[in-house]
Amino acid sequence: MSDELSSQQIEQARKLFAGPCDFMLGVAALKQLPEALKPEIALAGRSNVGKSSLINALTGRNTLAKVSNTPGRTQQLNYFNLGDQLYMVDMPGYGYAKVSKSQREAWTQLIFDYLKGRPTLACVFILIDSRHGVKDTDIELMKMLDSAAVQYRIILTKTDKIKKSDLEKTSDKIIALLKKHPAAYPGLIPTSSEKGMGIPETRAVMAGYGV
Repeated sequence: MSDELSSQQIEQARKLFAGPCDFMLGVAALKQLPEALKPEIALAGRSNVGKSSLINALTGRNTLAKVSNTPGRTQQLNYFNLGDQLYMVDMPGYGYAKVSKSQREAWTQLIFDYLKGRPTLACVFILIDSRHGVKDTDIELMKMLDSAAVQYRIILTKTDKIKKSDLEKTSDKIIALLKKHPAAYPGLIPTSSEKGMGIPETRAVMAGYGV
């Protein structure tokens, strides 16, 4: 991880995420988007990568985001208001085949239209399962964000389920890959929603985009 975070930043972020964080609305079409008043952090990733678990871990709540073992549960852009400082946007998972083609295409179009056209989108956090590494669908999203000049960061999930040596290899491979992508932040954050690893650092990085 390349971020230099102070203890003060981490503590301020802890207080922010411990405060109010309310579900605002679910967006199934761009016309339903809320007014662009605050910076937005979007969380994207393949289906079942652990987005809901990460949101719950960040906010210290068990039920803020619904956790399901069924990939494709999130079918819209779910907006959360974090302390009136920024919006977190939980995006539909991508890359999962067991939904209808038309449904998958509709989700994909919604994701891409939002990412390319939202003026207050400060950063996209792309979640990657540490056990599986970067997949072709992740690369597709990264290339699209590169072309749209939207900054993104990589969050590794489920790192408690992988050996330390394998985690280091995966991290090194991804960091090397990021050098080829102009909109990518050059570091990554390894996390475990179950063990709490990387959660304070992720909070601090996200809070840095707030108003």
